[in-house]
Amino acid sequence: MLNVEPHVPPPMQARSSGASLPSHAQAWQGFVAYLTPMRLGLSLGLSALAALLLNPIFVTPLPELLGRTLVIGLLALLAFSAAGQWPRRLPTWLARWLLQVVVVGLSVPLATVLVYLVLVGGDIASLLQNPHRISGFIWIAGSGLMVGPLLAMGALYRHRDAEARSQALSFELERSELERQALDARLRLLQAQIEPHFLFNTLANVRALVETGSPQAAPVLRSLIAYLRAAMPRLQNEAATLGDELTLVRSYLELMHLRMPDRLNFRIEVPEPLRALRFPPMALLTLVENAIRHGIDPSEEGGVIDIVAQAAAGEAPMRVWVSDSGVGLRQSTGSGTGLRNLRERLKMFYGSSARLDLTENSPHGLRAELLFFP
Repeated sequence: MLNVEPHVPPPMQARSSGASLPSHAQAWQGFVAYLTPMRLGLSLGLSALAALLLNPIFVTPLPELLGRTLVIGLLALLAFSAAGQWPRRLPTWLARWLLQVVVVGLSVPLATVLVYLVLVGGDIASLLQNPHRISGFIWIAGSGLMVGPLLAMGALYRHRDAEARSQALSFELERSELERQALDARLRLLQAQIEPHFLFNTLANVRALVETGSPQAAPVLRSLIAYLRAAMPRLQNEAATLGDELTLVRSYLELMHLRMPDRLNFRIEVPEPLRALRFPPMALLTLVENAIRHGIDPSEEGGVIDIVAQAAAGEAPMRVWVSDSGVGLRQSTGSGTGLRNLRERLKMFYGSSARLDLTENSPHGLRAELLFFP
């Protein structure tokens, strides 16, 4: 005869969290909002089931018995909802769930008395002198007293369990959002550290050409300005692709080729379908700059830089590498700020399985390879 659907209205939730007490208008709104057609239908359905179960022991026709149980079930539902919206502060020893269970237990016999008084026109003596009505009262009230509080406790228990799961999910979502914001902030910080590193190294190369009076100084400076105009809008692009990165890398290599035309050559072999893959900005550029600075520049003969990408086969990771034929692996290689930050950015961008491997080329040179699952 009760609605067993879990319910704790918003004002109750506010009081349980230590918020200010709800006003009478808010309590009334919560009370009315609880009485949805589904809850009313469920309560009336349980009341009808109670009438069917009690019908064999009653001499009263089923329609009349059904009317009694429906009214009692509806009144018990109203009492349960009203107890949940009690606008006053409860004593510390009285939990709200206990109040709701007690109210349901009291409402069933009181509602039964009310129904029987209506049947006898308010004549209490007539009610007390009729053994059939006394028996019916005992059966209905007794059944309600046994079942009503149990249904109320079950509803409250399921609500508390659902509320706990909802709160846990809310905390998990909040924690995930905070972790994402922290990773984004750290990624921006690492990228901010890389950008000046790259720019200062390039400007140092231009300064060296100017100080030596090289005729390449002016073309290199013009190429640098054109490169920066194209590159700067993309440095903070969170939706960058491998194709975007290759555009920057090609511009940078062409700029470096102007500085040392006889000592630097490069090749780019990346299939067109792979160019649409999301890729961390400046990751490839960091490897190329590292190859020139630590591989090609120290070599008297210069060298060749190859940039290659291969799609993953089966469960194998995607592979993108920068290979040079410079002086090769040295002790300081791989310990600089650029590569150290790149390793951290890869893990934040692709997950903990992403990595950067450095291996020697034969007969000389270095291969820096990125392995990740896109």
